[in-house]
Amino acid sequence: MNRDVFQLDFSGIKVDVIRKNIKNINLVVYRSSGKVRVSMPQHISTKWVQEFISKRVGWIKKHLQIIESRPKSIAPIYQKDETHFYFGEPYRMVIKLANQKPFVQLEDDDIIMTIRPGSDVVTREKVMREWYRKELKKRIPALIEKWEKGLGVKVKEWNVKKMKTRWGTCNIHAARIWLSLELAKKPIHYLDYVVLHEIAHLIERSHNARFKGILTGQMPNWKAVEREMNKKVC
Repeated sequence: MNRDVFQLDFSGIKVDVIRKNIKNINLVVYRSSGKVRVSMPQHISTKWVQEFISKRVGWIKKHLQIIESRPKSIAPIYQKDETHFYFGEPYRMVIKLANQKPFVQLEDDDIIMTIRPGSDVVTREKVMREWYRKELKKRIPALIEKWEKGLGVKVKEWNVKKMKTRWGTCNIHAARIWLSLELAKKPIHYLDYVVLHEIAHLIERSHNARFKGILTGQMPNWKAVEREMNKKVC
C-alpha cells in the first residue's frame, strides 16, 4: 500500500496524518494510547486536511480529556473502540455480532472482529490471538529465506508461540527457531531483526564479538533496532 505519513500540530495536539489508498477520510482518537490519527485518500490536499482537523479540535480535546480521566486499562477486553496494534500501526476495534465462525479482518483504520453474541473475553482473546498468529506466519517465510541466503544456512523448522520474556529462540542442534507471537503487534523491522538474530545462532551460539559481527554484516543498523525494541511499548 502506498503511504505518505506526516504530522500536524494544532495548539500542542499532535495529529498523525496518513495519506493512503482508501476511499474515506477517518479521524480517530485511540482510547488506549491517546494518539490522534487521520487517514485520508491520496488525492486530498494537505491544506484541506488541515482545515478538516481545525474544525474538529474541540471534539479531539474532549475525547483526550475523557481518555486522561479514565483509569488505565492493563489488559485488553476486546471491546468497541479499543486500540490494537498490527505490525506497529494502531487500529480501532470494531465488534460485529453474527452466528457464524468468528473471524478478524482489517478495513481502513479498523480491526473488525466478527464474533458470536455472548462471547466472553477469553473467547475474543483467543480469536484475536489466532488471527495474529496467522498474519505473522504470512510474513515469516520470506524473511527466513532472505537470511538463509545471506548467511548460507538452512532452517529446518520454525513456528510461532506466545512468549513472555523473549522475542525468539533457536535450537541449534535441530536448526529450529521459535518466534514470539507479540511480533505481530510490532513494526515489521522488529520481526526482520529477530529472524536474522535467531538464524545467526546457527553459525554462532553465543552473543560474542563474532555473533555481533555476523549481525553487522547483514544488518548494519541492528543495534539501533535492538535498542528500539528494548524501550518501545506499543
